[in-house]
Amino acid sequence: MKSFEDLDGLVGAVPSTVVMDLRTVDAVRGTTELVPDLLPALLSSLAERARTASAEASAALDGIVVERRRAAKVVADDAGRLHGRDEQALAGCRDAFDLLARDRERTLDVDLVLDVHRLLHARTPTPGGRLRRVEGVVMAGDPRTTRVKRFTPVPVADVAEHLDELIARYRGALDAGRHHPVLLTGLFVLDLLAIHPFTVANGRVARALTPALLHDAGYDVARYVSLDETLARSAEAYSAALLDSTSDWHDGRHDPWPWLGCFVGALADCSTQLATLVATARSGRTKQERVRTYVLRHAGPAFRMRDARAALPGVSDQTIRLVLGELKAEGLVQVDGVGRSATWSPVRSVGRRGDR
Repeated sequence: MKSFEDLDGLVGAVPSTVVMDLRTVDAVRGTTELVPDLLPALLSSLAERARTASAEASAALDGIVVERRRAAKVVADDAGRLHGRDEQALAGCRDAFDLLARDRERTLDVDLVLDVHRLLHARTPTPGGRLRRVEGVVMAGDPRTTRVKRFTPVPVADVAEHLDELIARYRGALDAGRHHPVLLTGLFVLDLLAIHPFTVANGRVARALTPALLHDAGYDVARYVSLDETLARSAEAYSAALLDSTSDWHDGRHDPWPWLGCFVGALADCSTQLATLVATARSGRTKQERVRTYVLRHAGPAFRMRDARAALPGVSDQTIRLVLGELKAEGLVQVDGVGRSATWSPVRSVGRRGDR
């Protein structure tokens, strides 16, 4: 809410690095607008892969970790009985993401925020769907060792009013059109976390809402390439950026750019990945050439068969394995593990965008 009191003063002068990333996001948005009609199989495959990756990454950012094979089954709703709190929480992440993907035209309001929180906890013993009722501070560190105070959220008595005001101001700023909608989405996430409306799972609520907010603003990239997975690759930087930008938030003297730089940069990375996958699918190259291009230029520092399968619709597992075998023989990739758990890594980087 504090970020929206004086938007012109807060984000009127955008740093050049953020401007460049916003241009990337906008350019990819413009070049992929017709993709749903031209490449429906690709987007369907990418959306399913992003769904799984987002649920797992969002949970992991809150310290919820499920063994990979079980995690895939949980997200696919094929795990049978859920074992333990972590699997229950991961299933809640899946349910929240699915709600927002299914009801894409639902208006942002307090009820929606409460519904997301309720779904996150519906399979756990912890009650969800109600605002925080106790005072507290946001802590950091391993609960088994030393923990330090990160941030003091708004008082319990002010939570409902602040949440109502944040949503109203955010929607008003979008309607006014004076500031880039991606920046407004980032500011909404920042203020939601600063208000800290729930006792637990505030980060998961914000991360579940983000693709829906971007969709409302006309940006669907996070539906096809997981923004949460991209942020989780630099979890410490993600956490530090939020901490830096919440300093002095209560007084309205906070600096939003550490967080906005992190957020927009991650979205630009997702946009670049999507553009590359679309261009590869449109290129008309042979299936084996598409696999080589994906592995050597776009797959990232480590990937599994399921990642390659999602990025290469229409290419059989046999063809993918054949090319991986050729690349391994050429010394261009290496493999760690066997079977479904095998992780492949390019030995040398070819034309990748640098790490952030």
